[in-house]
Amino acid sequence: MSAGIAYDQARTAWRRAAPANARALDLPVTELLTGFHPDRKRGTRSKLMIGPNAGQKAPIALARLLQSDSLLQDVDIAGAPTLEADVLVIGGGGAGCIAALTAARAGARVLVATKLGLGDSNTVMAEGGIQAAVGADDSLQRHFEDTLRAGHFSADKELVAALVSGGPSAIRWLIREGMSFDLAEGSQRMGGTLRRKTPGGATAARLLSFRDFTGLELMRAVREATLLQSSITILERHPALELLSDDRGRCAGAVLHDLARGQAVVARSAATVLTTGGSGRLHLAGFPTSNHYGATADGLVLAYRLGALLRDIDSFQYHPTGIAWPAPLEGQLISEAARSAGAFLVNGLGQRFVDELQPRDIVASAILREIAEGRAAVRDDKVGVFLDTPSLERARPGILGRDLVTLRHLAGRAGFDPAEEPFLVRPTLHYQNGGVQINVAGHTTVPGLLAAGEVTGGLHGNNRMMGNALLELVVFGRRAGASAAADARRDRPRNIGLTHLADWRRAMEGHRLPLDRKAPLLFPPYGNFDPVRDRRRGA
Repeated sequence: MSAGIAYDQARTAWRRAAPANARALDLPVTELLTGFHPDRKRGTRSKLMIGPNAGQKAPIALARLLQSDSLLQDVDIAGAPTLEADVLVIGGGGAGCIAALTAARAGARVLVATKLGLGDSNTVMAEGGIQAAVGADDSLQRHFEDTLRAGHFSADKELVAALVSGGPSAIRWLIREGMSFDLAEGSQRMGGTLRRKTPGGATAARLLSFRDFTGLELMRAVREATLLQSSITILERHPALELLSDDRGRCAGAVLHDLARGQAVVARSAATVLTTGGSGRLHLAGFPTSNHYGATADGLVLAYRLGALLRDIDSFQYHPTGIAWPAPLEGQLISEAARSAGAFLVNGLGQRFVDELQPRDIVASAILREIAEGRAAVRDDKVGVFLDTPSLERARPGILGRDLVTLRHLAGRAGFDPAEEPFLVRPTLHYQNGGVQINVAGHTTVPGLLAAGEVTGGLHGNNRMMGNALLELVVFGRRAGASAAADARRDRPRNIGLTHLADWRRAMEGHRLPLDRKAPLLFPPYGNFDPVRDRRRGA
């Protein structure tokens, strides 16, 4: 049994105190993060020995993948079906669809290759909203400063400036594409004013949302637009196994794996955009994850092996409110929209212990402290703190059914009424703060290779603000798509193959790294998927 307070006893304490009084954090933030944030835990990282980031540290599971051999040999692509495109987009989530749309509308022939189905991505998991400085009481400068502060001033200022300055136009673009947003109460008679909320760590109300499934609504709109674009070809269930290179070291497309037929497909392109998302399914530090099934760091592995520089790869976000109980729902996300609306976090003693609208790394670390120090509630050996939704419903009658639809659905699956019982929550591995280094146009350090979305690094520093992920995939999806289309008109790759693998394997042998360790992973180990075995079956 985990250490903590028995559930029935904790629930009694919660009922007696509800709504619990505010209680300030009684530990300096630096001490809290150092002591309890999973990124700071000793013994969880290892040093990279090869590649452009050699000498830097990464989580052990990620470091193993980054220093693995390819799944392919030259013989594996001999005679493989070959496709040609101006722009290849690898990944079919929000960033991928937006990059593909932008490139296609600029005149490029676009091929989109997805690991799962188009839209199966972390984008649909983004429930809370999208940030943009559109209010009269807000400014681009405030959004810029809030973002830098939340990331502990370690983000790339040029990227952050591009992100926030593109916010208002990104919202207008989404509305033109057919995305719906919540409107302020009473504004419908005047044509509608966007409803704005205050996200954690922000100094102004700039979070725009559609109920508590904003990412799903965004994905619906851009997916439909992508499917209607005649110059975009979509290959579903075609994950990338390796990037192609030419004799100048440029990226020249990718080798895909047709999951239906178990065979390799060569996709050659003048420009390639990585939009493969994150790595939550690595379950770093043993945490559950809110991420979709295919989030296994493939883009980082492929870009790194080709020579792309990574940054902030030791920084991950643990969302404060993942479900802790019941076990079948463990790790699934409860949107920050609930805390933004006024839901409190309460420990097993019936006490609030942190300002719920602090940046996510602070709130998550505060919860982990309550767990570590025995003040959390324990139910069926699952430990967490309470998210007090009943007090929220009493303070704002109807909000759970009107604005927090996903939350109510999750409670129904767990078998309780959130207007009567609180959720038991604990942090869940949610977002990859770092990734492939890009510039403001979306270019990586490898010619011909661009990237957008969660696979990239530099925008968030050591912690991401709620709502900046959806903004990032719109702003930089559009930038990368436009750059890819322009690049494809200027230059074409030549003498295409897997020539970069020879140097990579020599580096592995020089550092005595095992060549029998292969990557990308494609799916988590518990999926029991072996792409080599699958390819042999297809042959």
